[in-house]
Order: sequence, then C-alpha cells, then structure tokens
Amino acid sequence: MILLPGQRHGTVTAVASKSHAQRLLLAAALGEAPVTLFCRGLSRDVAAMIECLRALGADITIDGEVLRVAPIAQAPHRIADLPCGESGATLRFLLPVVGALDVQAVFHPTGRERPVAPLTEVLTAHGMGIGMESSRILCNGKLLAGNYVISAGTSSQYITGLLYALPLLEGDSTLTLTGKIVSAPYLALTERVLREANIRFDKSGNRYTIPGGQSYVQRKATVEGDWSGAAAFLCMGALSRNGVSVCGLDKDSLQADCAILEILRRFGAGVELTDDAVTVRRGSLLGGVIDVSQTPDLLPVLAAVAATAAGETRFLGAARLRDKESDRLQTTAAMLVSLGAEAAETADGLIVRGCGKLRGGIVDAANDHRVAMAAAVAASVCQSEVIINGAACVDKSYPAFWEDLAWLSM
Repeated sequence: MILLPGQRHGTVTAVASKSHAQRLLLAAALGEAPVTLFCRGLSRDVAAMIECLRALGADITIDGEVLRVAPIAQAPHRIADLPCGESGATLRFLLPVVGALDVQAVFHPTGRERPVAPLTEVLTAHGMGIGMESSRILCNGKLLAGNYVISAGTSSQYITGLLYALPLLEGDSTLTLTGKIVSAPYLALTERVLREANIRFDKSGNRYTIPGGQSYVQRKATVEGDWSGAAAFLCMGALSRNGVSVCGLDKDSLQADCAILEILRRFGAGVELTDDAVTVRRGSLLGGVIDVSQTPDLLPVLAAVAATAAGETRFLGAARLRDKESDRLQTTAAMLVSLGAEAAETADGLIVRGCGKLRGGIVDAANDHRVAMAAAVAASVCQSEVIINGAACVDKSYPAFWEDLAWLSM
C-alpha cells in the first residue's frame, strides 16, 4: 500500500464493532430461537466467531449486512474443530462455553500465541480437561458449577467467556475477580449484552452471583459502529485543518474506545458531536501523560498524533500490548521511527517526542491491523509517501479500511 502524504478531510461511516458483533453472535447461538443481526462489514475476527459457532452446530447465514443465526440445537457428537485463527476473543470466549455445552473440541489458533493459562487453570479446576498439542488446544469434559476465582488483571476476555458459560450450568455459581480490572468497559459491554439476552446475575463489587439453568433469549439487534476503527479516522481529523467526520457511532456506547474523544480533546483537538456524526479538527496539539490501561487499542493511532504534538507524550498501562498480533509497543515505536518520529518503548508503554512533520518512508505493518492503521494516520503529517508492507492485515477488524480512506479528500 502506497499512501500519498498530506492531511485528509471528509466523512466516512463506521464499520461494525467486532467486539459487539462477537458478543451478539455468541448470545444468539446459545439461544432457543433464530435471531437476525444487522452488521456493517464482517472482519476476520467476526468471521472466526461465525465459523466456530457453525462448527458447534449453529446455522448462520449471511446476506449482505444481515446475519441470520439459528442457534445450536444440539451439540455435535463428533469432535468439533474450531478455527479461531488470530481471534483471541473467539478463543477465550468459547473455551468455557464448550465446557458448558459438554463438547469435545479442538481449537486451532494461528499467529502469535495468546496467553490462556489463567483461564484454562480455572476451567480444569472445575471439570474440564484441556491439553496442548503443537499449536492446537484440546478440550473435553463437562464444566461444573461452583465458586470461580480469576485474576482480572490479564484479560477481560477470560471473564466474558465465563460470564457466557456459567448461566448454562446446572447449578448456581459465583465468579470473583481479583486484582485491578483491565479493560473494564469491555466487561460492561458483556454485561449489557447478557442482560439484553435475558441472562440474570447479581454483581457486588468484584463478585458475580450467577444462577444456573438459564436460557438465552436474544432479539433482533444492530451491531454498533466500531469506535476502535473509527479512532484512526478521528485521529486523522486531529491532524487536519478541515477535519474528518465519522457517521454511525453510538455516542452512548459502552465500547472502551469511545474515550478517544476525551483524549483528543486533552491533546488540544477540536471535537464536535451532532446527531449523525462525530467531527474532529486540528487544534494546538500538546503532549501529556495518557493511561491506556482501559483503552490499549488506541495507543498506536494516538502515538501517531503524539508524533506531531508539541512536547513529550508518555503512554502508560500498555504492557498487555506485547501479547497482541505483534508486540505492539515495539512495532508501533518501530513504525514511527521509520517515518522520522522520536519514539521509544518503556516497560509498559511508549514515550513519543513531537517533532511536527514526519519525513515518510517504508513501514512494516508486522501483521498487525492497529499498526497499519496508525501508519495511515501518520501519513497525514508526512512530507513524502508512506509505503506500508503487509497492509492487508487490516481485514482482521476493518476490511474496508483502505477503501474508506480513499473516500477522504486531500
């Protein structure tokens, strides 16, 4: 992919949120009646969830932006092969679910290894057998109700998987979270989708009480626009005098990355909200300290903004990014340096020193969709073209990203 340098301006429409889509699909597949979902764009991660649910017995058809989900009527008697690919959420959501369904399953993850040990330890302590064979994860055994305790400091996806599985068990369960909760907004999104699917639970502090023997009752739903993908375009707006608008975003969303607006305001960008769009324009950008512990996916695109802001920007709370599609702290820093920025890793984040214009150059996307999108943001302030090797990796979350970028004017 070759990007010409210069500011972008115009309007794009947000793609469907993969985080919301995966949660809605799973609730629909675990229900008792067919469900229709409306979803603008199918990313590779959403496709992975669909294929795994089909392997478990759900009948899912796709007609343009309409997904029709006939739920799992009967768990397969054969061993279910689950092609979760690079989707860490699909793997972590479904590990407890296959135990709740008492299905023998083999997960087939690809790409960089995603940590699952904290979750598998809890599952094996409650009846499941889980083994590793080469890159595959083999599961058998019925998950049992009981008192679950898991650290909340590694991944909220472990907790989401358990919250989906425990209501299906024959007895009542509790789930206690220890340590500081990371990505808390994603847990709030999970809780909302579960409640909308008629799943009951009580929450007191960091402890859930979850009755067993429940049934999912999902209804027709529309997948929200994706704040994570939109963040790239909103950051381009922060580097543009004329600004960039994104339509199709829920301003009251529980998605963690809607925090992008407040962070860009703190940078000094102009942010305007109307009934049908969010618009960001350049202001007098000034660096600062940004804690991304609840919004780690925003770091790469914000780092591109920081490269042109006055002063130093220090990103904190991002150690988990080392376990993404790439070591995202290393690859984001390398991307910025290759374009002429000053960026350095820390143990849990980045330090970026603003230098105004970047020179441009060649970027390795490192098979990481967030790094590729961040390079597109950085191109807005480059003096020469930006060549992105491996740009097709954006299909993991936003297959139409380059097409939508082409709609913007320069």
